[in-house]
Amino acid sequence: MKLIADTHSHTLASGHAYSTIREMALAAKERGMRALAITEHAPDMPGSCGLYYFMNLDVLPREMYGVEMLFGTEANIVNPQGGLDLSGDVLKDLDIVVASMHMPCFGEGHTVDEVMDAYLAVMRLPYVNIIGHPDDGRFPMDYERLVKAAKETRTLLELNNSSLRPQSFRVGARENVLAMLDLCRQYEVPVTTGSDAHVDADAGNFCYVQEILEYCGFPEELVVTTDLERLKPYLNRYR
Repeated sequence: MKLIADTHSHTLASGHAYSTIREMALAAKERGMRALAITEHAPDMPGSCGLYYFMNLDVLPREMYGVEMLFGTEANIVNPQGGLDLSGDVLKDLDIVVASMHMPCFGEGHTVDEVMDAYLAVMRLPYVNIIGHPDDGRFPMDYERLVKAAKETRTLLELNNSSLRPQSFRVGARENVLAMLDLCRQYEVPVTTGSDAHVDADAGNFCYVQEILEYCGFPEELVVTTDLERLKPYLNRYR
């Protein structure tokens, strides 16, 4: 299947990424992307940008090099109650909101119930569009509960290309993604694709995602990034 949108990437503003917005957009165009989301890490991630960065995103052009640009955040889930490190007043005005767990922000040693309580609370927030990299075994998961909640709340679950790299620090990603995809097929829950690129060379790069989709024969109609019209209803920008 042909993937034409990347719903998760980072620029220099995230602090540990290496390319500019325009470098990312040009690289996405060269990979055949029709849409690219720039989702900088929210403020609790060490070294990332502050509140005013996210409050000023309306100044940016929404098309670069023929690529439709989406500007938002990868918000950090900070506790089992589903707290995020940007307020709803900020998040509701962003084009796209990915919510993810990261060790520096959520911590480690949580139980399955604590992890699931956090995800379920976050998915009920009307301005959260995507759960980022729900594949990391360091955060123990009940994938059936996650997939059912995604269906109920119309929240997209992400296939993260970076997680599937052989060098990835995320634990058990391939096995976890396969388990999640099996349940998504069973319950007819759509997924999105994020490169999680931190450098322009990876913008729109889905080499590992494509392989796993082909490996398990996942249905194209459940991959929203194969068609912009399929993707748009799930994003804040088009609601």
